[in-house]
Amino acid sequence: MEGGLLEYETAGEFLAEIKKKFGGGDKKTVKVVELKRLEQEEKTMRKFIQNFRRAVRGSEYKGRSLVEKFKREMNGTVCQKLIKLE
Repeated sequence: MEGGLLEYETAGEFLAEIKKKFGGGDKKTVKVVELKRLEQEEKTMRKFIQNFRRAVRGSEYKGRSLVEKFKREMNGTVCQKLIKLE
């Protein structure tokens, strides 16, 4: 971890290294961090939803805060198209 986050290709690799070196912490904390780092970027909506669901399991996020997180991390173009459909 000498070089910091930049030496890792993904946040997942970084988290795996932290787990290896420091014991990983509790599952809930790891899930919350994973969810906070999740963004759609160029992923398809289907892939983003799969990743989001996986990250949510065990994070204890629920209800409105979960919906708001999902909407914030959704690709802006996709979000605009959905707004126009409403």
